[in-house]
Amino acid sequence: MLAAVLHEFGQPLVLEDVPRPVPQEGEVLLQVGACGVCHSDLHLIRGDWPAFAKLVKRPLIPGHEVVGKVVELGKAVAEDLLNETVGVSWVFWSCGHCLTCREGRENICQNRAITGVTVNGGYSEFMVAKASHVIAVPNSLSPAAAAPLFCAGVTVYRALRNAEIIQGQRVAVFGVGGLGHLAIQIARAMGTDVIAIDVDDAKLALARESGAQHVLNSEKENVAAQLRDSGGVHLALVATPAKSAYDIAFTILRPGGAVMIVGLPSEPLTFDAVKLARNEARILTSVVGTRQDVRRTLALADAGKLQCHFETRPLAQINEILDEMHRGTLLGRVVLVP
Repeated sequence: MLAAVLHEFGQPLVLEDVPRPVPQEGEVLLQVGACGVCHSDLHLIRGDWPAFAKLVKRPLIPGHEVVGKVVELGKAVAEDLLNETVGVSWVFWSCGHCLTCREGRENICQNRAITGVTVNGGYSEFMVAKASHVIAVPNSLSPAAAAPLFCAGVTVYRALRNAEIIQGQRVAVFGVGGLGHLAIQIARAMGTDVIAIDVDDAKLALARESGAQHVLNSEKENVAAQLRDSGGVHLALVATPAKSAYDIAFTILRPGGAVMIVGLPSEPLTFDAVKLARNEARILTSVVGTRQDVRRTLALADAGKLQCHFETRPLAQINEILDEMHRGTLLGRVVLVP
């Protein structure tokens, strides 16, 4: 089968003919119909996160936003999974027994396997997955439409849920990329007033299409002053790794407001701790989501409240796609279709 393989950090992926995997006990074989290209894949392939790089299996087939058809069953797998369309998220497998799993946080399971990081992912024609962790895709969604929801969608869904925002509050979304434009839609579905901030007018147009009531270009406008003068925001969700976005986000909170860290910068963040403490401001974090979070995200899409802006491209273009992502020229999400 054809796959895009990572051999060395910082080097282009290599398109190779590799053996088709065989599902073991408790596993299924998927014929990959679509796999989203995530910014985390770019960081992984470039070796931007040295501590994280120690976990990476090599050679590795990346990709953790996978939707495919079950074409083969391993032992001890229910027959009704055969021929079903299912998805695989960042959490390839969680143990169910560690403290975090028992607390309902399987997304940070201490023993988890990670799709496209510690095990091979979906930049290929076929991949194996744990039968216990695949999630059914609603019939209303095509594989390409559903794939980005298994990371980009669920990540911002969980972040907004964890922030405990309520109807009528003001939410600022920094970065209108694959995650940001979905965050806008989910925040609007929760009944909030959404302000989108980016440096690219095309992305701000996408923000408008996604439901943002207000858009601000941080290269052309004094975003911090405008948002402070209008009363600040209850939540600043930063969906970009740009440190400059965090520098603004920490200054625009209402008393009791929060910054939600979603985009992961490669350099340390700085903030005025005294000012944050004086206003009981909070710093929150969130990472991907649980299987239940994925199901709820898919349900929003099935109900017509969440739609990813995407384009499809062949697997052979993966290195070109990653270069465009690094330059910041992509709009929405790119989905590989083998």
